Amino acid sequence: MNTFDDREKAFENKFAHDEEMKFRAQARCNKLLGLWAAEILGKTGEEANEYAKSVVIADFEEAGHEDVVRKVAGDLDGRVSAEEIRAKMAELLKIAKDQLLKEV
Repeated sequence: MNTFDDREKAFENKFAHDEEMKFRAQARCNKLLGLWAAEILGKTGEEANEYAKSVVIADFEEAGHEDVVRKVAGDLDGRVSAEEIRAKMAELLKIAKDQLLKEV
């Protein structure tokens, strides 16, 4: 391999790593959002964890994160607005990224 091939491979590896980290951060953010919503719903323990998993799974329904917002907003039945959920997601994404960086 020459230098250009090595450089190309390094860029490909970095891209793959960055995409994996984005995916993991978003999944963790969705879990944290699910735990936050579960608390509002009065769920605790395993019931809260199961609800959080359902929020993570909801993100696979369509591209983007509106599927998660719709699920949580529907489950909270007007207790929290979609705008508040989006703001909480932005807050929790920062926390999720910080948590992942501490694990590395």
